[in-house]
Amino acid sequence: MFILLSALLTHGLAGAAGSDEQAQPALIRARIEQIQRAALRAPDAAGSIAADNLAVFYAQRDHAPAWDDESRRARLISALEGLADDGLEPNDYLIEQLRRFPGTVAHDASRRACADLMATAAYLQALSHLAHGRLDPAAVEPLWRFEPSRDDVVNEILLLHAQADLDDPARAFDRTRPSTTLYRNLQRGLARFHAMAAQGEWVSIPAGRSLRPGAVDPRVPLLRTRLSVPGDTSSTITDADRYDDVLVDAVMRFQRRHHLEVDGIVGAATLAALNVPLAARIEQIRVNLERARWLASITDALSEYVLVDVAGAMISFRRDGETIWSARTQVGRASRPTPLLKSEITHFTFNPTWTVPPTILRKDKLPEIRRDIEYLARNRIRVIDYSGNELDPAFIDWNDPGAVLLRQDAGPDNALGRVAIRFPNPFAVYLHDTPSQRLFQRDQRTFSSGCVRVERAMELVDLLIDSSHSIDRTRVDEIIESGETRNVSLARPVPILIAYWTAEADADGEVRFRNDIYAHDDALVRALSATAPLDEIIVSCNPAH
Repeated sequence: MFILLSALLTHGLAGAAGSDEQAQPALIRARIEQIQRAALRAPDAAGSIAADNLAVFYAQRDHAPAWDDESRRARLISALEGLADDGLEPNDYLIEQLRRFPGTVAHDASRRACADLMATAAYLQALSHLAHGRLDPAAVEPLWRFEPSRDDVVNEILLLHAQADLDDPARAFDRTRPSTTLYRNLQRGLARFHAMAAQGEWVSIPAGRSLRPGAVDPRVPLLRTRLSVPGDTSSTITDADRYDDVLVDAVMRFQRRHHLEVDGIVGAATLAALNVPLAARIEQIRVNLERARWLASITDALSEYVLVDVAGAMISFRRDGETIWSARTQVGRASRPTPLLKSEITHFTFNPTWTVPPTILRKDKLPEIRRDIEYLARNRIRVIDYSGNELDPAFIDWNDPGAVLLRQDAGPDNALGRVAIRFPNPFAVYLHDTPSQRLFQRDQRTFSSGCVRVERAMELVDLLIDSSHSIDRTRVDEIIESGETRNVSLARPVPILIAYWTAEADADGEVRFRNDIYAHDDALVRALSATAPLDEIIVSCNPAH
């Protein structure tokens, strides 16, 4: 869109006449009409939306210039600079070009019109990025949706903020950026990391044997510096090099913030986390601010929903912006990731049987059966054909079993536990109870083959039932006690969002990092670092041209 704007403004502006104030609205209107006509011919739908936003903005003010006032321009530049703590690059919004314009175009009506359009384009672009994200998630981190997403041709609320707060662009930005706790706390966290970066890179800890409490090691002073723990005042080298209790406590706090095993031992995983460069952590926060913008644009319209945090292996039930319930989960391992999606929970299966998916059959179950055919009986797994007929496992060649299915009977040891919570999706995934409760105690909980195992799953069932008034809870208990497999529909579907983020912060901006279990972050870092689409607008407005 903005490359298109650049080319259109270049043609015709140089020949426009006069410096009369009355010429400005006519010049601005003519250029916007050209932009809109060209946008209709361009393949970029986003460009058409941006052109319409620009047209509506100026129509609301009878095409009068928006940035003739020098103090207003200065406030815009200051507000754009403040976008750094949103994880956005201020220079993507042409700050340097905006600074250069006032003195060079004062007596040139054509260039003043161009400068005004450029400033407004940067302003609206920044508002759009804050509201919806800088990147198109469908291109860099797709989210499957049960219903198609809807893009408004003109974002009326965004434009209202833009027009109402022209004298205070920082306020417009603040009213537009997400108000979610995830976003605002990450903003504070990024500001803290920018302050740390201003002091220089943090120290690196050399490799070596694991540091255990009480150990003496020459790397201890570096570790103390890295974690900003005051050193021992003793002058003896032995005391200065001792891994003492104060430093152990600091390491344990670090491990907790980085989803590591909290044991106070500086082993390979903890050392690797300590040595992640400061710049890389800043980039990690930036990509998660982008994800938080995407997340907010989806959840803002939802009064209640279930949210699965894949990288954090957590689940929550949210109502009116507040978390009213949360629990731990077990999610898909890296080779069988849990998909990202938005859908609606429609029904439960109580006392579910479990039909083993083809991938698990091939990779997990067949090797077990080949080692010991009694594995089937011990785990109450039946062998059936595709017509539903039960087969005798003793008469099957398990090196080449053919078209068979494995189905585990309902019961306390069933892989799905007492309940499966279901929602439409093309991945055959769902939420479910599990007999593997001990695994919820692990810090890293990537154990499933894509489905989401939920701690205290029946508590979530209760919330969903209460929300939709679907069935009496006593009746649920009766169904479970019967041992029979039963499907129960919700009277009103409840939205579910399975999302991914690898950093979050508390109200003080203390950032907690997670492992990028599916290696998604690098692609987002590259996309955010790509040249911004506004850059080429300077071709038409640069006084040197």
